[in-house]
Amino acid sequence: MIYKFKSKATGDVVMLGVNGDHLLRIMGREPAAQGIFEVEDMPRLRQLLEQAVAAEEAARAQAEAEAAAEGQQLPPRETVSLRQRVWPLVEMMKRAQAAGYPIVWGV
Repeated sequence: MIYKFKSKATGDVVMLGVNGDHLLRIMGREPAAQGIFEVEDMPRLRQLLEQAVAAEEAARAQAEAEAAAEGQQLPPRETVSLRQRVWPLVEMMKRAQAAGYPIVWGV
């Protein structure tokens, strides 16, 4: 499945299903073929995404510090970071909220 998030305030954001599912779960939602982010919910949803990014980055920093203390170095990341994954959706939410439009997918 592919998610295509749409809003009248911005261009579309397209995500592979596994990534969209992950972000929806972070925001406390079950993955679904259709849905909506209401304008009044966007600040809370953005905060949840930003908290998840901070937690991932803190875990990585701690792992790097522990590896450095043991005289080792962690291998570089082989995947896209959560920060990179959430950025387009967070920016979309900011613009949609400012314009007063919801974000929908699957419709």
